[in-house]
Amino acid sequence: MADRLHLEIVTPSRRVVEVEVDEVRLPGALGEMGVLPGHIPLLTSLAAGPLTYFEGSTVSKYAVQGGFAEVLPDRVTILATVAEAPEDIDVVASKSHLEAAQEKLKNATAEELDELTSAVRLAETEIEVASGETVH
Repeated sequence: MADRLHLEIVTPSRRVVEVEVDEVRLPGALGEMGVLPGHIPLLTSLAAGPLTYFEGSTVSKYAVQGGFAEVLPDRVTILATVAEAPEDIDVVASKSHLEAAQEKLKNATAEELDELTSAVRLAETEIEVASGETVH
């Protein structure tokens, strides 16, 4: 059994991170999932949320949304639509996007509901990852 995981996070435009880690926590479509070395293989879709990984005592977070995660006993590959490091997130803009999406949700049609709910969750995740502030 592997004692570490090779984590790779990729978006359509770039490789975001590639690192050896001890643990990964990711926002699966059915809820948060923890992955340790030796995990059984699986493929899951990603929800909007924080992706956290641990390298010894160092904890790193990214805001992710959309895409898939492939988990193997020695590797986790994240193919995300969005993957943002805390230093790349503009918290003021995220708060503005959150307020705008919440306002639009008040009068949303059924067709708009999924898109606006995703926009709210991504903005909340960006704020949480960048500032540590929980928004709900």
